[in-house]
Amino acid sequence: MTDLTKLGVAAIRNGVAAGEFTAREVAEAFNANVAAAAALNAFIVTTPDHALAAADKVDTDRAAGRPLGGMAGVPIGMKDLFATQGVQTTAASHILEGFIPQYESTVSGKLWAAGAGMLGKLNLDQFAMGSSNETSYFGNVISPWRRSDGGNAALAPGGSSGGSSTAVSAWLAPAATGTDTGGSIRQPAAFTGITGVKPTYGRCSRWGIVAFASSLDQAGPMARDVTDCAIMLGAMAGFDPKDSTSLDLPVPDWAGSLNADMRGKKIGIPREYRMEGTDADILKSWDDGIAWLKDAGAEVVDISLPHTKYALPAYYIIAPAEASSNLARYDGVRYGLRDLPEGAGLQDMYAATRSDGFGDEVKRRILIGTYVLSAGFYDAYYNQAQRIRTLISRDFENAFKDCDVILAPTTPTAAFALGEKSDDPLAMYLNDVFAVPASLAGLPAMSVPCGVNSQGLPLGLQIIGKAFDEQGVLNAGLAIEKRAGFIATPEKWW
Repeated sequence: MTDLTKLGVAAIRNGVAAGEFTAREVAEAFNANVAAAAALNAFIVTTPDHALAAADKVDTDRAAGRPLGGMAGVPIGMKDLFATQGVQTTAASHILEGFIPQYESTVSGKLWAAGAGMLGKLNLDQFAMGSSNETSYFGNVISPWRRSDGGNAALAPGGSSGGSSTAVSAWLAPAATGTDTGGSIRQPAAFTGITGVKPTYGRCSRWGIVAFASSLDQAGPMARDVTDCAIMLGAMAGFDPKDSTSLDLPVPDWAGSLNADMRGKKIGIPREYRMEGTDADILKSWDDGIAWLKDAGAEVVDISLPHTKYALPAYYIIAPAEASSNLARYDGVRYGLRDLPEGAGLQDMYAATRSDGFGDEVKRRILIGTYVLSAGFYDAYYNQAQRIRTLISRDFENAFKDCDVILAPTTPTAAFALGEKSDDPLAMYLNDVFAVPASLAGLPAMSVPCGVNSQGLPLGLQIIGKAFDEQGVLNAGLAIEKRAGFIATPEKWW
């Protein structure tokens, strides 16, 4: 019999619908893989019963001839940033440890309604703040990949959606949810050889997602290929009146409209993205991607995004400022951790709770955010960063007058070893240099695996599209996927 855990979203959904196997068989197989992979630390909480209950409902509906949803029979991992009713939701932080929501996030609710089941809550960088999954209170997630040169160093799976990327790459789940604030879907997808999509800001509801930076956060799918991401995104997206930033637009049939024919399309190559310090293997993969899209019929054009060099500093002012505001609610009063030293007053409780509950990276960003929002520095930093954000958005608008989508690297390097950059926050922040501009502009973007480097580690190519044009991004991704022929998988060691 086929190893069910080697199947993706489309194959599972179609196989269940055709009666080739049952949803329960799929859930049992993935539950077993999750239970056997504790060494990867991808999950904070496992929920095998949830996966089985959802599978049994799908099997019952199929037997009764009732219509099945677009994710019917597909068990997935849920990033532990999404509130899940009755299941602990922590944002990988001690300050929320033990918090059990009495409500369901809109995105997770849509996925359950579409027939998906939950294998568990996936580990992440604390409050989604990180690029390596080393800031989680519940320990580091470890990539299933190893360098082919014999080095046995544990590698970063990317962040903040590192549990999601590891779970999909290691066959623990056919797909997983991620969130992307400044690259947190695309960068981990590139590091682990999977596909990840950040849709247009507002395409997926933020209601019930623990907030990091509200003007940037966006949920998206992570899966093994473009088709699976398109299917899952269709289930996740849609207008939500509970989210004031939600787009009141119909959800297209992205999966049904996939087309790898790029004839008549123009692909923009931003000259500013050829940055000093980018690995030679990354630059070669970019050239390969250009050749593949030409082969698919596209015309390649040179474009300029002149304010790219200001994107990272602007992001690391805006995102911490919003985090400082959003994380003020964690005070030990209403929910979560309460640290109340004997004889302490209210201010002492606030200080003790936040000191014990937040990790170092979260504290760093809160302090940066509070500083740039303070009276003496608001204009000098925060307002200036917002002006840069406007200029970056304008750069993209001008570029899209000459092209349909933009092709760029996803990351400046392949995956690095855990601990390699954790002592230097600035070096860590540079991981997001190619991903941040699209986030600041709220544009759809995805990472597609395109090959491996000289050490056998996966590399990703990034496609950025016009606002609301997820279809164009997915189509270009499919064209690359078909020509790259990426089939590399990590050798099992866990």
